[in-house]
Amino acid sequence: MLRMSNVNAFYGKLQVLWDVSLRLEEGEIVALIGANGAGKTTILNTISSFLHPASGTVEFLGRRIDKMMPHSIVALGIAHIPEGKKLFPDMTVRENLELGAYASTVWKGKDEMLEQIYRIFPVLKQRANKLPGKLSGGEQQMLAMGRGLMSRPKLCMFDEPSSGLAPIVIAEVLNVIKRLREQGTTILLVEQNTQHALGVSDRGYVLENGRITLEGRVEELLANDHVKVAYLGL
Repeated sequence: MLRMSNVNAFYGKLQVLWDVSLRLEEGEIVALIGANGAGKTTILNTISSFLHPASGTVEFLGRRIDKMMPHSIVALGIAHIPEGKKLFPDMTVRENLELGAYASTVWKGKDEMLEQIYRIFPVLKQRANKLPGKLSGGEQQMLAMGRGLMSRPKLCMFDEPSSGLAPIVIAEVLNVIKRLREQGTTILLVEQNTQHALGVSDRGYVLENGRITLEGRVEELLANDHVKVAYLGL
């Protein structure tokens, strides 16, 4: 479904990604793990075209997308749910959700999709007319996820979805991610908590200092001595 090949990316003169290559097959959950500052968010930003690579390519469903604009990426079926939620504070819960369906390809079906989001996150229906600032941290994360899902994505990218949440809410968020895959959505999961990420994923990549240093099935990564020491604290 998605292939990133030999991508080098910079912020100004600072190189952040070094010859990064990865792939996602349809229907997978793939984890991207690494320390803070390793470049995980930069990979998502490059796929979303918030950042264009200096060299290398990104392809989605056989089509090169690394020179496209972000709104075109969304229209192709890629949703990016950013770290820190990035909600619109002066818009209600419902308005935030509706904005996720702004692409012309999904706008006509927004009411039907809204009801689906309310079934996944019933609390958002109860809070539909409230501003995001009135929600708990967990409810805000659900709103960010719901807004991304309103675009009916084929590929959904989550950036640190468990950040700052209570354990019971984290479990609920991870269960939603697993359900999305069961419904046919492919997932790229960036998660600081390696145990959480690998616990729901099929495969994973380890990113260190902007380079992919390990990749493999979850069972292989969990058995890797470096992963155990550096990321699992074993």
